[in-house]
Amino acid sequence: MRQFAVIGLGRFGLSVAKTLTEQGCQVLAIDKDEELVQDASEFVTEAVQVDATDEKSLKAVGIKNVDVAVVGIGTNLEASILTTLTLKEMGVQEIVARAVTEEHGKVLEKVGATKVVFLERDMGMRVANSLVSPSIIEHIYLSPEYSIMETLAPQIFIGQSIGNLDIRAKHGLTIIGVRKKDQPNNKVCELNIAPRADYVITQGDVLILLGSNENLNKFKHIDK
Repeated sequence: MRQFAVIGLGRFGLSVAKTLTEQGCQVLAIDKDEELVQDASEFVTEAVQVDATDEKSLKAVGIKNVDVAVVGIGTNLEASILTTLTLKEMGVQEIVARAVTEEHGKVLEKVGATKVVFLERDMGMRVANSLVSPSIIEHIYLSPEYSIMETLAPQIFIGQSIGNLDIRAKHGLTIIGVRKKDQPNNKVCELNIAPRADYVITQGDVLILLGSNENLNKFKHIDK
């Protein structure tokens, strides 16, 4: 079982810690605010009140034993950077850090973050995408060039096989999965990874597409 540390127990950190716990993971929650630590102690494996910029304190709570450390500190940029640097120097292999700005993110990467998340930017993009195209369920940015997008199958695709559609040649995209909905309850209940060429698209299918942001943006307007 993988062990996680979540440092910074604001709304983001608490949400990550709770979700990881619900997934059956061991979670060490850390913050210097006693009240936040108390809140987290109700559901995580262990919650401790510690200044995460203090290397000795982190060593004392066994931070070196975790597989992944999530730095959720958002408002105190100095503490965020120092904590990430300290974790890197202590040998934590995987460090996921929250960034507030692009510049903050670049610094976090330079001092040791293996993954940087931009909550405000990514949420803004998701809201904008949902407004422009209501059929878009999820849009995950992998890099400035590529993304994964979940979208309801366009009406012109219904009744056609993936092979006949030839999406890669016509749209420069790859279907990496199809989610099929339980029609009576309108809930996604089945995931087909790497569907075969003879798979026929049906009403309500959700396509999981991988491709360049340029091609994905064009695909959003395919039914218009």
